[in-house]
Amino acid sequence: MNRSLIDSLPPPDGAGNFEEVRRLAAAGRKAVVLDDDPTGTQTVHGLDVLADWSVGALAAALADPRPCFYVLTNTRSLAAADAAALTGAIAANLSAAGRASGVDFSVISRGDSTLRGHFAEELGALEMGLCAPIDAKIVIPAFFEGGRYTIGDIHYVAQGDDLVPAAETEFARDRVFGYSHSDLPAWIEEKTGGAVPAGSVASVDIATLRGRDAAAAVRSRLLALPRGAFMVVNAAAYADLEAFTRGLLGAESSGRRYLVRSAASFVRVRAGLEARPPLTGPEISGPGAAGGLVVVGSYVGKTTSQLESLLGLPGVAAIELAVGRFAAPASGANETRRVAEAARNEMAAGRHAVVFTSRGQTSAIGAAGDLAAGRIVSGALAAVVRGLPVRPRFLIAKGGITSSDIAVHGLGMKRALVLGQAAPGVPVWEMGPETRFPGMRLVVWPGNVGGPDALRDLVRKA
Repeated sequence: MNRSLIDSLPPPDGAGNFEEVRRLAAAGRKAVVLDDDPTGTQTVHGLDVLADWSVGALAAALADPRPCFYVLTNTRSLAAADAAALTGAIAANLSAAGRASGVDFSVISRGDSTLRGHFAEELGALEMGLCAPIDAKIVIPAFFEGGRYTIGDIHYVAQGDDLVPAAETEFARDRVFGYSHSDLPAWIEEKTGGAVPAGSVASVDIATLRGRDAAAAVRSRLLALPRGAFMVVNAAAYADLEAFTRGLLGAESSGRRYLVRSAASFVRVRAGLEARPPLTGPEISGPGAAGGLVVVGSYVGKTTSQLESLLGLPGVAAIELAVGRFAAPASGANETRRVAEAARNEMAAGRHAVVFTSRGQTSAIGAAGDLAAGRIVSGALAAVVRGLPVRPRFLIAKGGITSSDIAVHGLGMKRALVLGQAAPGVPVWEMGPETRFPGMRLVVWPGNVGGPDALRDLVRKA
């Protein structure tokens, strides 16, 4: 990576910050993460993910002694109004669960590190549904494992050896969540339709986070914010997030309440969790002679290059799901049965079945990236998994929405345990006893994470 921008920054000085964060987090409010797709568990381990947001399930999770839990909303697959309605309903249930359990909590709205998602709608719905005054909203999209950095209020995405402003990447051209600004205050103005002018957005710069008494400076800035303000957090290393979080928890201990919209790196710090090395092959795979299953729904360029590399691996069988056949129910059902049967045969023979959607950008059901088309495709992939009579040795789902639908609708998940990561930014979940294959490990692989050979390397390891 061309590190000239990062190397120009003052050196981090995070001595003691993480230990203090852990102390403050243990003594303060419990963190609840509403995740708009399942890839937000990219940095954590030992925490639960709930697909059941009933008051009872949320109250039980709040009462659990662990510092944090996730609620899988999958709202990135929904239209804006539907995403807001669901988020508001979960927030209302969470408020009721807090009263029932007597446990206070703070909420993190986990969104995409490449700035896609229903940012304004979800924060607005959370504020209304929680029925509690929110002092400020904080935006922290840095995700170091995936090469996302915020410097000088500009959000960057690492591409090869370069740091590219986010608005110049393919993610900014998303058909649903596209945007035109890499400068986060301007992006907030854009995403709120001008309701929040860029000039009103506060920020914490890296020089402050790496200076003397950084946590105290952060706490003072947070306490001085006018009610309802937005703040952007710059970060280029975990030490920056640790300094900020220490100040944030200090402000919360004074009674203030904040809503955070962040990528995955902040969550690990806020929960006070140490980093762990990637899981080994035996920790990802199960026993038996059956082959593994890889399901690829993501259509972004990074995923396609990873798929091409994987299909060159010996012992791998390519099974293409023809997206256009789902324009009619009968032909779609036939295609689902065909693909499930092919996958069963390959796995029974000890080969790894790779089920992937046709790579064309347009088909009879619409364009890649359209929410309606995405739901059809993701539902078909979940149906393939649901119809499998053979338990795969391992299961890798490529793409956030794909992973969510496979977990919830394909396997019947209501609660999963995050074991850790298979590779940087790639979480592994253990399925609960209620699922189709209890105890099976599901690798949740985001579409926009990993190098060209990363998927191939993991299948070889597993």
